[in-house]
Amino acid sequence: MGAPRKLLMVAFHFPPLAGSSGIQRTLRFVQQLPAQGWQPVVLSAHPRAYERTASDLLNELPPGLPVTRAQAFDTARHLAVGGRYVGAWARPDRWASWRFDAVRQGLALIKQHRPQAIWTTYPIATAHRIGAELQARSGLPWIADFRDPMAQEGYPEDPATWQAFADIEARAARQAAAMVFTTPSSLQLYRQRYPQARARLALIENGYDEASFAQAEQRGAREPLQAGVVTLLHSGTVYASERDPRALIAGLALLQARAPAKAARLRLRFRASGEDKLLTELAAQGGIQSLVQCLPAVDYQTALAEMLQADVLLILQAANCNAQVPAKLYEYLRAGRPIACLTDAAGDTAAVLRQAGVQRIAALDDAPAIALMLEEIADDASGELVALRPRVDAVRAASREARTTQLATLLEQVCAASNGTPAHA
Repeated sequence: MGAPRKLLMVAFHFPPLAGSSGIQRTLRFVQQLPAQGWQPVVLSAHPRAYERTASDLLNELPPGLPVTRAQAFDTARHLAVGGRYVGAWARPDRWASWRFDAVRQGLALIKQHRPQAIWTTYPIATAHRIGAELQARSGLPWIADFRDPMAQEGYPEDPATWQAFADIEARAARQAAAMVFTTPSSLQLYRQRYPQARARLALIENGYDEASFAQAEQRGAREPLQAGVVTLLHSGTVYASERDPRALIAGLALLQARAPAKAARLRLRFRASGEDKLLTELAAQGGIQSLVQCLPAVDYQTALAEMLQADVLLILQAANCNAQVPAKLYEYLRAGRPIACLTDAAGDTAAVLRQAGVQRIAALDDAPAIALMLEEIADDASGELVALRPRVDAVRAASREARTTQLATLLEQVCAASNGTPAHA
């Protein structure tokens, strides 16, 4: 077997960043691509750019992995005066400064490692700006991993930022050898938006990492998180718009008003929500403070172990995110616990869960429907919750290993389509 080909991977979300499940996509590709004949070379950002860091995932980086961390600043934290900053310095995102040193460092990495392709990943749009400049100056095929849609109706709210997003995706449609999305609706949206790039659009969903779950399972038996009550766990960030918890809290308050004994059997646990103040205020307003728990962030292995122990796992996804699927949903599937999905029935999140066998879904903004779902959970004496439980056979195809194989196949295709070996900078 010959020497592995190299891939320059540009990713803002990379260890030691903490607090985002989006880090898992890049991390698992980095771990698993070598088995597919590709050696990653990572270009990320200086850790100062991260609002929060943790060292646990650094231990999971492959030994000898080349990682370069280009200079980067968070405009809101590092470049503001009196809490105010120049808007142009935060477009397309607060880490726009990353681009300048990243392009310089990226060109040096291309010269040193001679990769066969460049891969960049959203949700930090600056990564795609870096990829576009590196592609233009090196001639290498560029894969733009969009994950989710960028410029959407009403998002970003700031017109100048929206235009920056639109310009970046239009440039990718012109230059990129492939544009990758994580949901069917996102893929279809961009097929309609850029018909000239239709043949270069691809779907690679998110997934779960089997090795990480195997380690979490070694921690011991799956004992209940809290004896005597049913714990519904939301693991990760809550957003006031895209994952609005108001109707969920209101639904539990409705259940308490009409059936207090049933409500008392339930606990809503929010792990690393990022919105503890809002959740605490909502619980107080509904008179259900004792039924709502807000707990701090934990390391990734501990978070997975908690998912494995939860009685029910909570998914919150608003209708304005119908073309998106939370990355943690795939981890929820692997955990094998019942899933209470609060989302629009017409969206991709609902579709993924229905395909996995989860039959019961309530709208995120429908408090009475949520109250009814919570009552059904409280009434289930067996704890089986069949309507909320995914099928075992539906989980296997969602592994990160399967997704990495898809990426390796795509890399083979774009390199074969390029005219010989591109000139390096």
